[in-house]
Amino acid sequence: MQKSINGIMLRKMMLAGASLLEENKNYVDSLNVFPVPDGDTGTNMSLTMRSVAAEINDCAENSIEALSEAFAKGALKGARGNSGVILSQILRGMSNSFREKPLQEIGPKQFAAALNKGAETAYKAVTKPKEGTILTVVRMMAECATKLAKKKIDMDDMLRQVVDQGEETLKQTPEMLPVLKKAGVVDSGGRGLVIVFTGFYKCLINDETLKINYEEFDKIGGGSNVDANGFESNEAIINLENLGDIQFAYCTEFMVIQMKKKTTEADIDKLREKLMEIGDCVICVGDLSLVKVHVHTNQPNLALGYALELGELTKLKIENMLEQNRALKAKRAKQKAVELKPYGIVSVVAGDGLNALFTDCGVDYCIKGGQTMNPSADDIAKAIENVPAKDVYVLPNNKNIVLAAEQSKSLVNGKTIHVIPTASIPEGITACLAFNSEATPEENDVQMMEAIKSVKSSSVTYAVRTTNIDGFDLTEGDIIGLNEKSILAKGKDVPETVEKLIEKQINEDIVNITLFYGENVKEEEANALCEKLQAEYENCEVSVINGGQPVYYYLISMQ
Repeated sequence: MQKSINGIMLRKMMLAGASLLEENKNYVDSLNVFPVPDGDTGTNMSLTMRSVAAEINDCAENSIEALSEAFAKGALKGARGNSGVILSQILRGMSNSFREKPLQEIGPKQFAAALNKGAETAYKAVTKPKEGTILTVVRMMAECATKLAKKKIDMDDMLRQVVDQGEETLKQTPEMLPVLKKAGVVDSGGRGLVIVFTGFYKCLINDETLKINYEEFDKIGGGSNVDANGFESNEAIINLENLGDIQFAYCTEFMVIQMKKKTTEADIDKLREKLMEIGDCVICVGDLSLVKVHVHTNQPNLALGYALELGELTKLKIENMLEQNRALKAKRAKQKAVELKPYGIVSVVAGDGLNALFTDCGVDYCIKGGQTMNPSADDIAKAIENVPAKDVYVLPNNKNIVLAAEQSKSLVNGKTIHVIPTASIPEGITACLAFNSEATPEENDVQMMEAIKSVKSSSVTYAVRTTNIDGFDLTEGDIIGLNEKSILAKGKDVPETVEKLIEKQINEDIVNITLFYGENVKEEEANALCEKLQAEYENCEVSVINGGQPVYYYLISMQ
């Protein structure tokens, strides 16, 4: 029985939650409501937790305060998409609660208070919170923890019941959100959250072997299942852009093989603890057949010596990070010396054609991203820092990136950041064209916001699963057309679907139709479709542009 959680266990639990979500991210992706290829909730949440794992591994201390600060920082920097941002806020709230009073250990009462703080923080981060989402799941889990904390209960028993409550709430999400019921899935963000907490629980009871078939839980849902097979933590991604003084100079990596007969699993745990005493960014994972080790330390000789007590060493690599640090500090100092211009624009774009178009429209820095590849808050913050301007405008161009763009504000100092909540590529281009270099920042905010209201954005792609939604019986591979809210058209081929989609949205106020064709559409096909549409809509100016975007055959702008 585990009555409480100390710092070492908190570290392990966070890594376990990140690992279990990584193992099951494809399954969470498959629960996306719309049957389109950008169902990336699991990927976004997993990348967020990967950043948490990186910061946890970089934390040299095992105190609850230090580790809580680390996992909150990692979640903030790595947050991607709406689901990742909400998860980061849950962890941020829990972190703040753990740090309100110095804790040596976390008991049921402290854990319940932290989970409630996490739910409260997440709700505050969303402008219009909807029930039936990850927010409902975390709130119900928090309420369950509060009730349990009033009883005499151990931490492992509490976590088990909190996870059970999460599963029960997930089953109810289709009844709370009709769109989930129609698609035949439970909420994907909620499922991702429950997987993370299942990782916490499994780590707490030292269970690394249980395989979880989540499709058995989510019987209303579809999609392929990915089993969970233990807790090998992801390798931390070392961020050398953080140019503070390096505490530990040598990046040391190796593998331990051919274990000595007396070596046990407990010895591997002891090796990990010894490495944490002499360095940071520690990874020590494996079993009695092989252990992989990564540590930043000033005493690589000690790290190697400790490992030799277990077995033979192979694939040794020791690098001096001080040299890299000095070079990067010099580069950053040079960048800061550049005189700032009045304004700059950062845009999220996928596709070489669109990248060139936004650059021609005055964008200073294009972040590669969009559907299926949402940049993190940290990615956006770094892009902002690379623009030598006092006022920087950010165009997310995807509704799933807006929250991460807003969150990037807290990661940048010395600049005023204006997030224009563009939900599509057409809105982003319209915002660029509305920008006036002679106007004040406040005037540009108003002009750009007004401009994007005039755009009708839609797209054509393919169904990634068989389902019934928005009145359409869809089979995997069907060509579909959709706006920002629903599926509007289905066709036998791409041109037919484009025609149906435009027909559903056209009105007498529309004077411009622009087709941005993707990487899987030939130029001659796009031109032929443009000519046909121009003949059909004589009162409109129809144009075609090579966007080069993945996933979507066409992005369509109507104004």
